[in-house]
Formats: sequence, C-alpha cells, structure tokens
Amino acid sequence: MSGQYQLAEATLRGSDYSIVVVVAVVALAALVVGYFLLREVLAAGQGTAKMQDIAKAVQEGAAAYLKRQRNTLLIFGIVVFLLLFALPAEGAGERIGRSLFFLVGAVFSFSIGYLGMWLSTQANLRVAAAANEEGGREKATRVAFRTGGVVGMATVGLGLFGASIVVLSFAGQAPKVLEGFGFGAALIAMFMRVGGGIFTKAADVGADLVGKVEQGIPEDDPRNAATIADNVGDNVGDCAGMAADLFESYAVTLVAALILGSAAFGAQGLLFPLIVPAIGVVTAVIGVFITKARPGENGLNAINRSFYISALISLVLCTVAAFAFLPTSFAGLDGAKTPSLPGNPGLIAAVAVIIGIALAGIILWLTGYYTGTEHKPVKHVGETSETGAATVILSGISVGFESAVYTAIVIGAAVYGAFLLSADTTVALFAISLAGTGLLTTVGVIVAMDTFGPVSDNAQGIAEMSGDVTTEGAQILTELDAVGNTTKAITKGIAIATAVLAATALFGSYSEAINDARKSLVAFTANLVSPNTLVGVIIGAAVVFMFSGLAVNAVSRAAGAVVYEVRRQFHDNPGIMDGTVRPEYGRVVDICTRDSLRELVTPGLLAVFAPIAVGFGLGVESLAGYLGGAIATGTLMAIFLANSGGAWDNAKKLVEDGNHGGKGSDAHAATVIGDTVGDPFKDTAGPAINPLIKVMNLVSLLVAPAVVTFTIQGDTALRVVISLVAVLIIAAAVVVSKRRGNAIADSPAEQVNNV
Repeated sequence: MSGQYQLAEATLRGSDYSIVVVVAVVALAALVVGYFLLREVLAAGQGTAKMQDIAKAVQEGAAAYLKRQRNTLLIFGIVVFLLLFALPAEGAGERIGRSLFFLVGAVFSFSIGYLGMWLSTQANLRVAAAANEEGGREKATRVAFRTGGVVGMATVGLGLFGASIVVLSFAGQAPKVLEGFGFGAALIAMFMRVGGGIFTKAADVGADLVGKVEQGIPEDDPRNAATIADNVGDNVGDCAGMAADLFESYAVTLVAALILGSAAFGAQGLLFPLIVPAIGVVTAVIGVFITKARPGENGLNAINRSFYISALISLVLCTVAAFAFLPTSFAGLDGAKTPSLPGNPGLIAAVAVIIGIALAGIILWLTGYYTGTEHKPVKHVGETSETGAATVILSGISVGFESAVYTAIVIGAAVYGAFLLSADTTVALFAISLAGTGLLTTVGVIVAMDTFGPVSDNAQGIAEMSGDVTTEGAQILTELDAVGNTTKAITKGIAIATAVLAATALFGSYSEAINDARKSLVAFTANLVSPNTLVGVIIGAAVVFMFSGLAVNAVSRAAGAVVYEVRRQFHDNPGIMDGTVRPEYGRVVDICTRDSLRELVTPGLLAVFAPIAVGFGLGVESLAGYLGGAIATGTLMAIFLANSGGAWDNAKKLVEDGNHGGKGSDAHAATVIGDTVGDPFKDTAGPAINPLIKVMNLVSLLVAPAVVTFTIQGDTALRVVISLVAVLIIAAAVVVSKRRGNAIADSPAEQVNNV
C-alpha cells in the first residue's frame, strides 16, 4: 500500500476548461430554477390579516437576529482572513487566492443561511393559508417543500459555482485555494448552527416550561410571551443554520475530492468531482418537481418517494459519467501519479459514487425508523410516558444510543467499502471523497426536506395563534409538523454522514499536506502507533464532549432567562391570561438574540484553537490522533443527540394526537419534559458537531505545513508559545462562560421572590 505521495499539480487543457465552464453553467441554471420556485412560493395566498400580522412579527425578529449575527461574524471573518496570510503557501497567488476565497465561502454560507431564514418566514404564512383551502394537504405540502427547493437550488448552485470559478482561475493550484473556500463556509456554518440553535431552543424550552407545564396553555398560544421568539428560532436555527451547514458540507466535500483527485487521477481527478454534483443539480430539480402528495397520502411518503427516485437517477447518470469520462487504466490518466497502478479508474469512481448514494438512502430509512411516529421506537417512548417523565427520558436516551451504533456502523461500512476499492492510499482516499460527492448528489432534495420541517412548524404556530384556520386545516398542519420532525431528523442523519465522509477525506488530505511539507519519502503513517497519537485521540474525543456541553449549557442559561421573563409578564400583567393584555414578545426575542450571540463565541473559539494547541504543542502525530478521536466521537455523539431528541419530540406528538391520555394528561406532561430535554440535543449540540469536525479538520490541514516546518527547523520555543497562546484563549473563553453561568445562577432566587 502506498503512502509516499506528494500533491500533484494537475494541468488543464482547453477541453478541460470547457468542461468546467459547462459545470459552472449548470450551477447557474440551478440558481435560475430556484428563482422560479421562489416566485411560485411567493405567489401563494397569504391568509387573513391576523395571520399576516403574526408572520410579520416573526419576520422582523428573524431579520433583526441575523443582522446582529452578521455583525458578530464579520469580526471573526476579518481576523481569520488576515491570519490566513501568515500560513505557508506556494507563492503569493495561492496565498491571496486562499484568503480571498475564504471570504467567498463565508459570504456564500451566510447568504444561503439568510435566504433560508427569509424565505421560510415568508412561506410559513402561505403554508398555513394553503391548509385552509380545498385540497389543503396537497397544497400545503407543495408550498412547504418547494420553499426548501429554493434553498436547495441555492445550495448546490453556489457551492458548485464557487468551486468551478476556483478551478477556472487557479487550475492546478485550485485544491489549495479551495481549502480557504471550504474553511470560510464551514466556520460561518458552525457559528450560525450554534447561535441559531441556542436561540431557537432557549425560546422553545422557555415557552414549553412556562406555557405548557406551568400555565397549561398550548404551545403556540398567543398569551405566551415566548411564542414569537419560538417561531423566530425555528427559522434562524433550523432554516438558516441547517442551510449553511449543508452548504459547507457540499463545499468541504468538494474541497477534499479535488485535493485528492488531482493527486490520484491528475487532471481528470480535478474535473470528475465537479461533474458528479453537476449531475446532482439535474436530479435535484427532478426531485423537487416530482414531489406531490396524492389525495389523502402522508406527506412523508411523497417526500421519500421523490428522494429515492432522484437518488436512483443520480446513480445511473453518475455511473455512465464515470465510465465515459475516465479511462479503463491508470496509464490513460493525464498526470496520474502512478500510471502503472493496477485497476480501472472508471470502475473505482462509479462504485465509490454508488456507495455514497446508497448510504444516503440507508440513512434516510434508518433515521426515519428511529424517529418516525409510525415505528416502534417512538411508540415505545410514547408508552413510557404513562409511568412518568423519568422513563420517557430513559427510553429516549436508549433510542439515541441504539440508533447511533447502527448508523455509525453503516457510515463506517461505507467508508471502508470505498477505501477497499484500491490498494493505493491516495486512490482509496479519493474514492472515499467521491462517496461523499455521491451522497451529496441528493443534497438539493435533502435541503428541501430539512426546510420543510420548520416551515410546517411555523405554519402550525401561526394557525394556532391566529385562530383563523379550520379544524381540518389545523389537523393537516399538525400532520405536516410531525412529518417535518422526521424530515429534520433524517437530514441531520445525512448531514453527519457527509461530515464523516468529508472529514475522513480531509484526514487523508492532512496526511498529504504533512508529507508534502516534509519533502520526504517517509510515510506519515509510520509514526501513528505511539503514545502521542493516543493522547491526541483522547483530547479529540474530549473536545467533542466539551463542545456539546458548552452548547447545551448555553441553551440552559438562555432558556432560564426566558423562563423568568415569561413568568414575570404573567405575574405583572394578569390580563395576559384572559386575553385583554398583549404580551411583550419583543423582550423575549431580545433576550434570545443577546444570549445566543454571546454564547456562540466560546464553542467557536474551542473549535478553532484546540487543533492549533494540539498541533503546535504535541506534534503532527498527536494532531492526527486528535482528528481521529474527534471524528469517531463526533459521529456517535451527533447521531445520539439528534435521534434521541427526535424520538422525544415525536413521542410528544403521539400523545397530543390523543394517545396515552392526550393533551393535558400526566403522560403529556412527561413527554413535554422529554421534548424539552431533547430540544438542545437535536437542534443545538447535535447538528453543530457536523461543522465542528470539519472546521477542526480544515484548521489542521491549514496549519500542518507550519507545524512541520517549525519542527524540522527546531523552532521548539515558537511552537510552545503558539500552543500556550491557543490554550490560554480557550481557557479564558471557558472561564468567562462559566462566570456568566454563575451570574445567571445567582439571580433566580431574587427573581422568584420578586414574582
């Protein structure tokens, strides 16, 4: 098995540039399709004046939050942009390009997140109105799914267009420049995921604890001061955060594939990873347009059907493209590093892509089984509600643990299956990255599935708050909300699968960067079996736990502030309960905005500076172990958190549909507590782990050459100083976060006494 390779600089010819131009045109076509879908969504009816007033409040709150978040992220973006200039690069062009495209990736990531938020706040009103019309189920499903289709087209369009422009501009240097593009996308996505997740779950938990549990009023009752903030949170968390998350998955997977492809297959390896997602654009358009719920059909069946059809079309077209574009032997590759290597490049690429597409389908089914209301796991969690909240918590945790094992095994099998496609390490790692691009041929439909969830949730909230929806319309929206819970869980499962594939491929790119920096024939893997590596594994796993703990604790603190504010309003204004006084919705929105933006800093600093501390402090072997520990632990943790939270949420839906005593029963109160615990699990900590492991991989990839250079030159003192500074930054951030928590913890007694 070969591990002694250096990054080949692929040379593109005239026909190669033509292919890239065609890919760029396909990317732009996706944006055009998204525009026409956007017009269709906005043309739908907007319901009553009261519904429009409620929607306007949600729109204003979401826009205000993202505006303030943009200003916060701008500071991080400028600092990282400048720091990238200090990292080693082959020439000024590569250094400038990497930094500039860091900004492009960051802007694209934020723009897609903003689009997801803005459009979902426009569509929720229209979905609620559609449910009130004749054929409401089919109309509401169509509007909600096509809303996601707009964001899906933007995701694949901008991701593919950005990568194409880099390849056209930098050719053989494109992989190195794309490191900046992927890092910008991943960094902003992580911040949006963490910040949006804290906002949405602080509002949701606060609304549930005071509204449902203490006051005994429905979740979206207009008397609850946290209701508008809860609806705002669905958009800034699930829509903006997830859209940015899936975009960076798309971008980072392309980065890994292009880096490894140029090393393994030469020029064809630089181009084929662009062809696969271009095919995905076509199949995403097909998937969005064929999604139609038949009369009386469950919306999830219609969505799943379109997903599987589009995935099957992708599989066929990608297989044809692999055999048509790639030769039958390595000798036929232009610039391949090992022309005499045995094997069939076309066959290797085709099978790798098929593995990725098949993985997407299996994850969809597996996650749907563990989180869907019609399957045994969620039904069991619902049954345990009859014996109290403790058994609900235990059964939900059990679902999370069990599902994490099976999902991790499936993902691991896909990675290993792709790796076995070649005896050469470089080609095998390229196959893993191609599996990731294969999985992401479905990303347009995946984004549509994810956006469907919060749009349906918001639509139900608007209907309940306005009271202007018929009983039948309300039932339709309840059903769509339950479907949305499942689609959100499914997309989280697929997102973590893409994260693992991308991180594994980036891990190979990290190895390549080390060997390239060493300018040596000594294989990187030669030093992996050492205590240093094990220490790195332990630290990497620990960082995932710390990150998750910080995220959940941030929700706890922010939710506590919301609880006290909602309680205060009920106490100070008795007229709220009889409907004669309007709650101060804006105060809760402000609390969630302030706390979420403040709390996202510490997890973000941990993600960026921990690999720097390990790499410069302990060396490249420890950093390799760190990445391995983070990937493995992050995979299990993300799936556990997402699926246990999804199971608790849908178990609550089961009870609210009349099972086990229905609304207002002790069983209902137990499932509300389970759902409250699950909220930060599935919508804050769990999803944020996806961009976390990619950010850490990209930071490692970027700093690896500097670590090797300092090690070879014997600059031990400088390495130690850099490591200590990184550790001090992390420690200071954690201490500040803890002190903030203590300050909040000191206030409840006074607030309770005042109330």
